[in-house]
Amino acid sequence: MTARAVDFWFDPSCPFTWLTSRWMVEAATVRPLGVRWHVMSLSVLNEGRDVDPEGDTGGYLWGPVRVCAAVERRHGPEALARFFTAYGTRVHESGEWGEFRGALTDAGLPPDLAEVAWTHEYDDAVRASHTAGISLVGEHVGTPVIATDGPAGERVAFFGPVISEVPRGEAAGRLWDGVVLVAATPGFHELRGRPAAL
Repeated sequence: MTARAVDFWFDPSCPFTWLTSRWMVEAATVRPLGVRWHVMSLSVLNEGRDVDPEGDTGGYLWGPVRVCAAVERRHGPEALARFFTAYGTRVHESGEWGEFRGALTDAGLPPDLAEVAWTHEYDDAVRASHTAGISLVGEHVGTPVIATDGPAGERVAFFGPVISEVPRGEAAGRLWDGVVLVAATPGFHELRGRPAAL
């Protein structure tokens, strides 16, 4: 069976996006899905706003997306997937914020790529990838953005789902099926559950 292509735009600093990405990986073990990872940026999304909802007054959130963009440009999409997993594991599961070199090493990549975190060398690449994802859903949402083919073959894109725990096995597959079905419904705009804390 041919794998359904899934494009997943992420900001690696977002803890909810991390959980959604792990669900996506899990869903791909029970559904024929081929995930392609792309960078998006909460820093770009929040530019020009009077109040930054992330509270990132120091611009820290630029660092991780710049490293992601450098990894993808220099080493390809599979390397980006490895780095995102390594970085997310260190940051979101072990609390090692700001840890680029170790995550790069874990992903089998040159640790000196960490140096791009505080340069503007990859800002254009970050912006281009971000724009490609956010243009599918509009600027009123955040990270992640997912795009795939709907049940009738039409292109479907949506924000989220935002989850507080990762479903496993068939539960992950059922969530995938449901999200795509709902997102592909003509006129559908938004669905929310009760707020959940990490």
